[in-house]
Amino acid sequence: MSEHPRVLITGVTGFIGQHVARLLATEKFHLTALVRPTTPVSRLGDLADKLQVVRLALDDINGLKEYLAAQQFDAIVHIGAVRGGRRANRAMYERVNVQATEQLAISARETGARFIFCSSVGVFGAIPLELPANDQSPRQHDSLYHSTKIRAEALVQRLALEGLDAVIVRPAITYGSGDDGFPQTLIRMVDRRRLFLPARPVLIHLTEVKLLARAFLRLLSDDIPSGRAYIVADPEPVSLPALTDAIHERLHDRPYPRSRVVSGHWFDMGASIARKLKKETWTARFQLISRHWFFDVEDTYADLRLPRIKTLAEFMNLVDEYRRKD
Repeated sequence: MSEHPRVLITGVTGFIGQHVARLLATEKFHLTALVRPTTPVSRLGDLADKLQVVRLALDDINGLKEYLAAQQFDAIVHIGAVRGGRRANRAMYERVNVQATEQLAISARETGARFIFCSSVGVFGAIPLELPANDQSPRQHDSLYHSTKIRAEALVQRLALEGLDAVIVRPAITYGSGDDGFPQTLIRMVDRRRLFLPARPVLIHLTEVKLLARAFLRLLSDDIPSGRAYIVADPEPVSLPALTDAIHERLHDRPYPRSRVVSGHWFDMGASIARKLKKETWTARFQLISRHWFFDVEDTYADLRLPRIKTLAEFMNLVDEYRRKD
C-alpha cells in the first residue's frame, strides 16, 4: 500500500467501527467513511475531524454503485451491518448485509483494493454445534442476521476465487469502552441481582474491542494471504459464573448470591418457548447464558500476532466505567 493508504470504511458510528476507525486514524491511514444521511454528526464523536464523511446509506444500492464507480481506494473495511435484534424487515437485512457487501467487494476486486469484511461468529449459530467452533464448523441459519452473514461470506469467498484480495473477520460478542450491548446488560443485571444462572458450567468467549481493532490493523498492514477467515476473540473462554462473581465483587465486595442459581432446565424451556414463538432475540438470550459457546482462535493469534490478554482483567475496566456512570 501507499505511504498514506486511502481506506473506505463503513459502520463508523457503531461500537466496533468507532474503535477500528480511531486506531487506523492514529496509524496515518486516510479514512473515508460512509455514514447514513440522517445520522447526526455528534454520533461520530472525536472521529469527526479524523475522517472524510460521505453521506450515503448502505441500503441505497444504486447510490452505492454510483459512488464506488468514481472512487479508488487502497482498501475497503466493511463493518456496517443490520445487526441481530434490530427492528428491521427481511428486505433491509438483504440490502445492507448482502447486497451492499457484494457491491463493496466487486468494487474492491475491480480496483485492486484489499477487502476486509467484518462478519460474525454468529455464522456458526447462537450456540455452535461443535466446540470449539472453527472455520470448518457447520453454519446455522438460526436468525436473519446470521443467515445474511453466511450468504455475504459466501459472496466474498466466491469473489476471492475471481481475484478479489479479501479477508473475513469473525468477532465474538465484543466488550470495551462505550459498549451498550450484551456485556453492559450483563453488568447491569448482576449489579441489580436480576440475573439467574444455570446450575451447570457455562464457558463463553468474548472479544475485547481494542484487540479486535488491532486485528483489522494487522490485516491492513501485514502480508496476510487472500481468502483467509479469522475468528477474533480473547485467547481463552471465560467461565460465566466466575465472570459474574468478579463483576459482583467489584461492585459489592462479595460474590454473586447463590440464590440466583437455578436448574438449567428452566433456561432450556425458555429457549424452546421463545423459538416456537419465533422470538429470535429471546431465544439467543436464554441460550447465551446457559450453554457453552467458544471458538478456536489459535490461527488468529499465530498469524496476526495479537497480545494474549486476560478476559477477567480487561472486563473489569468496563465494570469500572459502569460504576463511574452509575
